[in-house]
Amino acid sequence: MNVLILGSGGREHAFAHSIVKSSLLSKLYVAPGNAGTALMATNVDLSVTDFDAIKAFVLEHEITMVVVGPEAPLVAGIYDYFQADDSLKHVNVIGPSKNAAMLEGSKEFAKEFMQRNKVPTAAYESFTAASVDQGKAFIDTLKAPFVLKADGLAGGKGVLIINDATEAKNALEEMLVGGKFGEASNKVVIEEFLDGIEMSVFVMTDGDSYKIMPTAKDYKRIGEGDTGLNTGGMGAVSPVPFADDTLMQKIEQQVVIPTINGLQSEQLDYKGFVFIGLMIVNNEPFVIEYNVRMGDPETEVVLPRISSDLLSHLNAFAKAALHKEQFQIDPRSATTVMCVAGGYPEAYDKGMRINGLDQVENSIVFHAGTKKHNGEVVTNGGRVMAITSYGDDFKHALKKSYENISKLSFDRMYYRSDIGFDL
Repeated sequence: MNVLILGSGGREHAFAHSIVKSSLLSKLYVAPGNAGTALMATNVDLSVTDFDAIKAFVLEHEITMVVVGPEAPLVAGIYDYFQADDSLKHVNVIGPSKNAAMLEGSKEFAKEFMQRNKVPTAAYESFTAASVDQGKAFIDTLKAPFVLKADGLAGGKGVLIINDATEAKNALEEMLVGGKFGEASNKVVIEEFLDGIEMSVFVMTDGDSYKIMPTAKDYKRIGEGDTGLNTGGMGAVSPVPFADDTLMQKIEQQVVIPTINGLQSEQLDYKGFVFIGLMIVNNEPFVIEYNVRMGDPETEVVLPRISSDLLSHLNAFAKAALHKEQFQIDPRSATTVMCVAGGYPEAYDKGMRINGLDQVENSIVFHAGTKKHNGEVVTNGGRVMAITSYGDDFKHALKKSYENISKLSFDRMYYRSDIGFDL
């Protein structure tokens, strides 16, 4: 079969890395892709939200599956676009409908969904520019720190955790009145702070049945010891060492099953991945957020641990036959460390030559923000590449990742040297 992956980051390179191994695959395309995906697939210069151009390409190249990497095309309704077109209906789009994608597209929608379906989450209220004064009053009813979330999509940067009440009120004003995150912060969700340890659970579902994928823990802050600004993710570890059978049973019973049942009972078409961001408080799971696709850089540790045929599993979505698939997980740990451009997540330069890629041994380099220029691989984004390694435990895996990072360089390259520090 011919497969098109939409996206240009490390997540999409990880999808390509897994899918290219399948005997079911005829041709693999990635749009727009990066210098890493070009090594195993054909990159195509298409915007992930230009549905008409994607349609033309799909028909011309007889694509039978579209794997949607990022959230924007899902929230914009790419699944519905294919379903509504007789010439595209047969294509297996891996991702939810526009209505279901609101689980990520709107923090408020997600919170209301959790309340309706009795999924444990933090107490919250939502506010707009018209109710900014009520929002400030609500902050006074909470204990510090204060969690402010832009309701819409903000590229993984729309969550603020602030210790001072006055600062939190000022930030609320900046978001609602000052447009700090653009349209994404036309509405802001303020919620109680949950003091615990974070982890992520990934679920694949064909709309009827589901399979729980390997757990992961992501490190979002730019600075060592989880300090500084939020980023799209600086590294990840899988499995999560503290996620024992007892905790995983709680997560399945209290979170995964009510979520899947809720999607079905509310008739939200969902054939894709559910990312569930969790805070574990006194060994009890609470949902911080849903994403309606795989996370990044967690994908770079989760997919390498799936040893069965990923393309076969995804192919089963079209026929709601996921329950028949033999799902196998590599028992080894996997870790990834993200190398980013100096200045990220704020202003940064592009176009720096990357050195040492040919020196990497016993690790996988997943390209994120890279491209080919005059025959050389150069930086083309804030998060440039993720170095993934296997090990008997996460410490052994991290040692390998860091050994290989020492062979890589580009101007002002930065990475966190403390991934896994809290485990």
